[in-house]
Amino acid sequence: MWRYAIPVVLLAVLGVFLTRGLTLNPGYVPSPFIGKPAPEFSLPALKDPNATVSSDIFDGQLSLLNVWATWCVGCRQEHGFLVELAQSSGIPIYGLNWKDDRDTALRWLDRLGDPYVASAFDADGDVAIDWGVYGAPETFLVDQHGTVLHKHIAPLTAEIWRDRFVPIITERCGSLPCPLVGAE
Repeated sequence: MWRYAIPVVLLAVLGVFLTRGLTLNPGYVPSPFIGKPAPEFSLPALKDPNATVSSDIFDGQLSLLNVWATWCVGCRQEHGFLVELAQSSGIPIYGLNWKDDRDTALRWLDRLGDPYVASAFDADGDVAIDWGVYGAPETFLVDQHGTVLHKHIAPLTAEIWRDRFVPIITERCGSLPCPLVGAE
């Protein structure tokens, strides 16, 4: 009797784990930075290698940091929405151009539009590693104190913006736009 019960119990346990696995979102990778200070960085600006883009961009304002590259298919998919979002949301979008060719990236922005207040040029990918980037595109919501509020992996869409970002922003601000300059 017991020799038949053990395989049945093991099969039932395995079934529970498999059923649970079907309900998980394979695209969700939690960020260890949620609720913590954003990693500090200082990189040359994409448009002007003599200028610097640093983590100081987050001081005093709610912002987005979007990791992108011209070789990234998902980045091309989300780009039109980012241009629209930059014009309509009131929230500054900063770019982290990751392991890309500077000239190709500049042509991309000239041709498709530039949603970024500034883009940092991360040629070696070291800053992206510090941010825990798995692949482009990834978008981080950072508050006025430099605390990471949310991380999204995959192309940003209007639905994702509405369902995942806006609730966090309205919780902080009450509405869009949300300047948060000097706000606590």
